[in-house]
Amino acid sequence: MISFYKAKDMKKEDILTRGICFDPEIERTVDEILASVRTNGDQALYEYNRRFDHADLSSLEVSQEEMQKAYKAVASKFLETLKLARKNIEDFHRRQVRSQFVITDQPGVVLGQKITPIERVGLYVPGGTAAYPSTVLMNAVPAKLAGVQEVVMVTPPNEDGSIKPEVLAAAQIAGISRVFKVGGAQAIAALCYGTKTIPRVDKITGPGNIYVATAKRRVYGMVDIDMIAGPSEILVIADETSKPAQVAADLLSQAEHDRMASAVLVTDSLKLAKEVQEELKKQLMTLPRSEIARTSMENNGKIILTDSIDEAVKISNQIAPEHLELSVQDPFRILGAVKNAGSIFLGTQVPEALGDYLAGPNHTLPTGGTARFSSPLSVDDFVKKSSFIYYTADALDKIGDHVIDFAKKEGLDGHARAISVRTKGELL
Repeated sequence: MISFYKAKDMKKEDILTRGICFDPEIERTVDEILASVRTNGDQALYEYNRRFDHADLSSLEVSQEEMQKAYKAVASKFLETLKLARKNIEDFHRRQVRSQFVITDQPGVVLGQKITPIERVGLYVPGGTAAYPSTVLMNAVPAKLAGVQEVVMVTPPNEDGSIKPEVLAAAQIAGISRVFKVGGAQAIAALCYGTKTIPRVDKITGPGNIYVATAKRRVYGMVDIDMIAGPSEILVIADETSKPAQVAADLLSQAEHDRMASAVLVTDSLKLAKEVQEELKKQLMTLPRSEIARTSMENNGKIILTDSIDEAVKISNQIAPEHLELSVQDPFRILGAVKNAGSIFLGTQVPEALGDYLAGPNHTLPTGGTARFSSPLSVDDFVKKSSFIYYTADALDKIGDHVIDFAKKEGLDGHARAISVRTKGELL
């Protein structure tokens, strides 16, 4: 059911295998959708809603009446949960807000960095087999903290044209301006190009299926994107102090997301490895999304047996997982050795699911090994940093010859002249 390996016998390709694929047919389909929306605007969106979501809509935008009705339909206890999650996310991300700075160390010289929020952000929230109000909060809250004035949201409608009330409630709690009923690659196209109904944005964030991910990759450059999100991933490093039922539950918490999701256990305990195998079989029998989780486990799941926990950390650094659980007796001992991971969960009592919803750090994380060079979504992703430079005439005179020399060494005489016309009153 789940592949079992001894680390010493594994090849590099065995370690790095993930459920990621690029299908030329998907690429062609996405290109057609992008072109159609760019040319036909709202008309194309209505057609794609009928074709893909079987929803025959009269309006693409969620009305204020629908928003209010959805909010009232959500249980008060869950509204409290959403507000607690928003508070924790705000508290964590507020510490990421950067200050502008000015340097005046040299006479006649002012240098600095100006921080400007992105003006309009589009948030994609998946629909389909599950609702994701957590995605709404994790993307919108840091955007609002960064100072983004307008956050609009797109999400696929149900067949009756409705949106899950919990998602709309989260949108209101997060301060999202407008919500539109459209999903898939067509939603990304609408946010990129703009239509009569949906405004063009400057950046698109949020996860989605392979069509959404492909569309985001295609439009990057015309708009900014957060990242190309691949299938969900979890890697659990566990020692003999871990409980098999907990480890199995944590692995399945990501396997249930997607048939291409990746769930990996790396342990130095053969006893734990075998017990987790049995627990996975047992828990799959009662998991509502067992078909998805079982396929994920069969295709991409692994149990890797190592000689030590330190070796397990080295393997984890090679894989660079989206989520890394250090389910060991002393997680802080090995935390410093972790080089590549999107989010790290310390100890046996901290499941990945805690980070998905309430802890506060962002759950929009690098996947597919990109944790080697990228970071979780943050306030920084919603601002632009501009440097500024001011020199008086006297200050420029002092360094003018150095700049001229530099420019000439690079063969750029026009650069040199732009300085000399000011410092020497002539074109060199």
